[in-house]
Amino acid sequence: MGSELPNGLLREGFLLIGTVGGPLFAALFIGGLVVGVLQAATQINDPAVGFLPRLAIAILTLTFIGGWMLERLAVFVTSALQRMSEVGGWT
Repeated sequence: MGSELPNGLLREGFLLIGTVGGPLFAALFIGGLVVGVLQAATQINDPAVGFLPRLAIAILTLTFIGGWMLERLAVFVTSALQRMSEVGGWT
């Protein structure tokens, strides 16, 4: 097995992490920013007030795009295993 396959899989894996995780991280970042501004404006610094909206945002985001995320990950793993079996001579 040459060094092209592991390097290619690693590069594709990192791109997939960015593609799949990007929308979730962006939603959590924007939600956290909004919650932080509201907490600063109202001077309510209760940890539950900051945690619960972020949890709700994470659950809603995963509800809407979780299937797409799992599909992308499954396609990558299937493709990686298939390519490794072809190059490595596994049956």
